[in-house]
Amino acid sequence: MRILFTGGSGKAGRHVVPHLAARGHRILNADLAPLGHPGVHDLITDLADPGQVWGALTSYAGFDELEPGTGLPKFDAVVHFGALARILIQPDCETYRVNTQSTYNVLEAAAKLGIPKVIFASSETVYGICFADGPRQPAYLPIDEEHPTVPEDAYAISKVCNEATARSIQKRSGQDIYGLRISNVCEIEDYHRDFPAFAEDPGLRLRNMFGYIDVRDLAQMVERCLDTDGLGYEVFNVVNDDLAVPQDNEALRNQFYGGVPVKTPMQPRQAFFSNAKARQMLGFSPQHDWRSILHG
Repeated sequence: MRILFTGGSGKAGRHVVPHLAARGHRILNADLAPLGHPGVHDLITDLADPGQVWGALTSYAGFDELEPGTGLPKFDAVVHFGALARILIQPDCETYRVNTQSTYNVLEAAAKLGIPKVIFASSETVYGICFADGPRQPAYLPIDEEHPTVPEDAYAISKVCNEATARSIQKRSGQDIYGLRISNVCEIEDYHRDFPAFAEDPGLRLRNMFGYIDVRDLAQMVERCLDTDGLGYEVFNVVNDDLAVPQDNEALRNQFYGGVPVKTPMQPRQAFFSNAKARQMLGFSPQHDWRSILHG
């Protein structure tokens, strides 16, 4: 496939783009900073500018595409990861503006250009817990995609807005548009640097609901979305099967979630975010976990 990938130079993108390229996809990376990966052209693009987004989506993906003389090829898909990645990077108003404007620009241009598939990064934060002012309890456990999404912070609000925008544009266009509610993204070095402290004090992971996703499994999820057609508009939790701490599920529930209803029975190591929908509809199956990295 010929893919425009936005935000390919970020923490997640710098792993997902090489994964897709290694599987034969042609990638153009649209970002404010270059990735510098062999075979992937970097196009410096301000995604909050609709003209630049349109230009990126009607761009060559490298000098070699000039050689056939058959005109500009069309993108088969867009993977939209470009965003301000959390609160407290820029002021809240700018976080909201950049994230909502850039996503609208990408979705609207992709629809008008007839690009059949868009995969966009939403977030676990839409459930309103991660960046809340003070503690918040989920409505029930495990958290699935039907759980209410009523966050209070600019970043998560922007993600909820983006999901509504995607749902509305998909209804008009008939494209496949899949939103990924991505859990805290972890690289191998994160396991070595941070996870021993989480084992000592599990409360450090409370705002992330003790969840995470390995960057390699996130890449697998994007690949599964690219390979699965015909779902229309859908959102998926993207999370590891396992908790990010060694304490078991019941002990954590007793300590942190007293009185929260359990919607479906939970296994001792089961994550508090459910990835059952992604498993059932996409064949997603996480392969990388912190226990294997740290303990073999």
